[in-house]
Order: sequence, then structure tokens, then C-alpha cells
Amino acid sequence: MSAAVVPPVGARIRQARLGRGMSLRALAREVGVSASLVSQIETGKSQPSVSTLYAITTVLGISVESLFDARASSPMTGVDSPGVNPPGTVLPALAAFAADPGRRIGPLVGAGERETLELDSGVVWERLGRVPGADVDFLLVTYRPGGSSSGSGGLMRHTGTEYGYLTSGELILTLGFDEYTVRPGDAVSFESTTPHRYRNDGEVPAVGVWFVSGDVQ
Repeated sequence: MSAAVVPPVGARIRQARLGRGMSLRALAREVGVSASLVSQIETGKSQPSVSTLYAITTVLGISVESLFDARASSPMTGVDSPGVNPPGTVLPALAAFAADPGRRIGPLVGAGERETLELDSGVVWERLGRVPGADVDFLLVTYRPGGSSSGSGGLMRHTGTEYGYLTSGELILTLGFDEYTVRPGDAVSFESTTPHRYRNDGEVPAVGVWFVSGDVQ
């Protein structure tokens, strides 16, 4: 069985941007990337990096979940609703995979049933499960050789708390002003509001299980 298909990210971003009445150049300026890159992401010619995806949703004041909602065949419900997703709020990224309310997401997710999202800079997210109403992402994360959470090398930050356990390969975690080498069997945990970046300087994929909890108000 092949991995589940995730709805196009770029089209959702464009809908959200137009719903905000924001120009492509204005969004690019706020995110800190070129207008050409935003255009390529919106048209599906390029995939955003982890950090760029977080930055775009933060600027647009929406959740990543709304970008992946397959039920939104017209402009996204709630994008323009005040108070639903206040500016600066980014919900856990893999809540994005709750695309079809009829899909059985648990309690068992087979190896061939995982929803997969391939991002730029050699990063792959596979959703391992979801409990409705729980604001936690349960992920199998792969960083290919040379892969990084930020193609530009910059650090990212977002709401929530991260817990990770590396099963194979090696990752370099930059957290604030510190740098850590994460090896198989090592675990990490930190507030995601701390500027951070992962990268794989090795020659084999780095694979681990990650939990990302939502922001507790």
C-alpha cells in the first residue's frame, strides 16, 4: 500500500495569502525569502523547507493544518475569521495531515499507510498516528545526507515543545547559541520557541521519532 497523498501545500498558501489581501511580494518580504521562491511554492514547483513553512504560516496567521485540509475545496474556511488563528500562532505542523475526517488514522497505522510530506532541503515527515483532540504530532522524521530544517542555514522558532529520539544516523542540533551532536539512542527535548535548526552532515540518513506538542495557553 502506498503512502497517503497529502493535498498540495502551495495552493492552500495562495488561498490564505489572497484571503488576507496580501501580495506575493509582501508575503515574501515578511518571511524573508524571494518573491520567486514564494511563487514557486504556490505553484507547486518547489517545496518549502521546514523553517520556511513555519514562517509562512506565522506571517499569514493560520495553522499549517488549514493548508492541508482536503475538505476545503473553496477558499479555506476560517482563514479570515478573527480570533480563530491569531497572527503569530503556528499549530503543530503535522496536525496538517488530518485531511479527511473519514480516514482511519488510528489506533493502528500500518507501515504502508503513513501520510508522508516531503519538504525541501532533504527532510521527510511521516505521520505515525493521531488522537483527535490531542494537540501532539507523532512523527517519523528523516533527514537525508546534507539535509537541514533550513535551506538558508537560519534558525527557526515556533510555538510548542519538541521531544525527539534518534534511531539511526547522526544529527547536529543548533539550539540557541549551543550545538549538540545527536547520535542513535540520544534524545532531545526543548521549547520550540528557542531558535533551533537540525542538519545532517553525515553520509547516511538520520531517522528518528519526534513528538511536537502544541502551545499550552
